[in-house]
Amino acid sequence: MKKIGPKGMKWLKIIHVFLVILFFGGILSSIALNLHIDFSKYDESYLGYKNMIVISDNIVRWGAVGTLLVGFTYGFFTNWGFFKHGWVGVKFILYIIQTIVGIFVVDKLMVANMELLETQKELALNNPVFIQNHEIRQYAVIFQVAVTAFIFIISFLKPWKKKKLT
Repeated sequence: MKKIGPKGMKWLKIIHVFLVILFFGGILSSIALNLHIDFSKYDESYLGYKNMIVISDNIVRWGAVGTLLVGFTYGFFTNWGFFKHGWVGVKFILYIIQTIVGIFVVDKLMVANMELLETQKELALNNPVFIQNHEIRQYAVIFQVAVTAFIFIISFLKPWKKKKLT
């Protein structure tokens, strides 16, 4: 396969950083909303969940899918590969895990709670399922933030790098 040249690599890096900012910013926004919803007020809870869904669908998802596509581009069309460098492989695996958590835990629980708010109205706020979904979702989002922070750290430190023989 043809590899991307130096100019293409610079653009790929710009796109990658932009998409990661979208993804991470969306997750942080979700945490902020999640932490500040007043569950004694139905309208505020409904609006908070509605906003989290808008952020998830229009910011987090675009950032996540775009970052994943850029990761595949790096893996297939550059000399970085997927597992040539240990730290790149760790980043890739962690990002896949993080994406799975986002889709099958965070989004699933958020949509389930939105459905409860729409069908049960005020009663949803005292529903044990709603409360449990909200708490699990909050922990999952915190997990995503922690994983993203770790990915940032290893991206800059590049640990597990192969040493050059002298």
